[in-house]
Amino acid sequence: MRTIPHYINAESISAPGELPVFNPATGEVIARVPLPSVHDVDDAVAKARAAWQTWRHSSLSQRTNILFTFRHLLVTHSEELAALITAEHGKTIADAKGEIARGLENVEYACGVTEHLKGDFSSQVADGVDVHSFRESLGVVAAITPFNFPIMVPLWMAANALATGNVVILKPSERDPSVSVRLAELLSEAGLPAGVFNVLQGNAVTVTQLLEHPGVDAVSFVGSTPVARHVYNTATAHGKRVQALGGAKNHMVVLPDADLDIAADAAINAGYGAAGERCMAISIVVAVGDIADQLVAKIAERVDRLSVGPGDDPTSDFGPVITNEHRQRILSYVSAPDPGVTVVRDGSGLAALPGFFVGPCLLDGVAPGMRSYDDEIFGPVLGVARVASYADAVALINANPYGNGTAIFTRDGNAARLFSRQVSVGMIGINVPIPVPVSSYSFGGWKNSLFGHSHIYGPEGIAFYSRAKVVTTRWPLASESQIDLGFPRTR
Repeated sequence: MRTIPHYINAESISAPGELPVFNPATGEVIARVPLPSVHDVDDAVAKARAAWQTWRHSSLSQRTNILFTFRHLLVTHSEELAALITAEHGKTIADAKGEIARGLENVEYACGVTEHLKGDFSSQVADGVDVHSFRESLGVVAAITPFNFPIMVPLWMAANALATGNVVILKPSERDPSVSVRLAELLSEAGLPAGVFNVLQGNAVTVTQLLEHPGVDAVSFVGSTPVARHVYNTATAHGKRVQALGGAKNHMVVLPDADLDIAADAAINAGYGAAGERCMAISIVVAVGDIADQLVAKIAERVDRLSVGPGDDPTSDFGPVITNEHRQRILSYVSAPDPGVTVVRDGSGLAALPGFFVGPCLLDGVAPGMRSYDDEIFGPVLGVARVASYADAVALINANPYGNGTAIFTRDGNAARLFSRQVSVGMIGINVPIPVPVSSYSFGGWKNSLFGHSHIYGPEGIAFYSRAKVVTTRWPLASESQIDLGFPRTR
């Protein structure tokens, strides 16, 4: 049985495998993941800190050259990387390539580090006094990433962290960790010095060790809301800078004036892509007014055309979910629906197949207080909520504890403008069902979808991974020597 190694200080470190890694399309165990000891964690942090002492002083041109080379290697190896993702996650090859492309955008953004780290200068703020600012790295960053985007989210974190002069210890999900090791190997091939990017395998115990470790300076996390809250509370209690992105329950509002065919297409794409295992998936379609019956019928007709199968089969629209336990949890929302919910399409018919497959499920009549509405299901289950008016739709979204992403489908520009200003959500789509920002903006939600003030990647990512110094300078003449105990003033 293959054991997936750690990657520490530019070396592959083998250890006994303890946790199973499945091929979700077959249900077979294809590899095992080691669990590091306390000594292993200490050693990884120590080597990272030693590497930081040099990397923090590296030139911006050196960092840029490495990132450009790394970008080229990601493109060159995209087929290989996509196959690794599909083998352990289960998503389709096309979806895996899309994930790589979105991660690549963030590497390209980080290549502009010279511009991103450019400071300010103010001349003659007082007589003979100048002020300038610049940004420096934090130190050792622990990047704790989820199973659903095993290469994109690490690239969201690592690209800016490395560009700003930090070193990274990546703790990938134990469900699909192989691509993280390959990522580290490509960074080494691109010329990144030893110890600057490391991969430490493990589980929740490993995460807690990193959160509490005195040698870790900052933590970036993406995952579920309960874990994000734990990560934020634990790491900040130990004096670390933290960004922790949590879960979601994303709504897509469809107004009566919308093109219902376009809206139904969008609901399918955003609800069932990657088997619904996306934090930006649409899980609730909010049908406004008297369009609900027609909209549900159009969505159901499209559901019937979807093909579910192995991710390496080009005819599959989406693949399996990540584990059998997760499959059983998802199916419970269909086999025992909430009172008042109509099961329009039941995806449980694939449960007898090898692998962890769930067919597309469609529930009508979901509402707050129901499990199918309140829970983050994280699977191919699309719910439809019916409301009477636009105002009711906005109230529904704002009452939800999550605030990651939302969308509205309409032809009314004023309604769209009001929606973008009235909803308490961090990322908003206008006739765009999955409003993941481009890399020059930042990704992040509100409310229980984010713990800490900083969104991830883009400008806020650069700010999170660096800290400012402000220098006030004066070059006095010897004749100006004097004693003045008053507070310094600029006027």
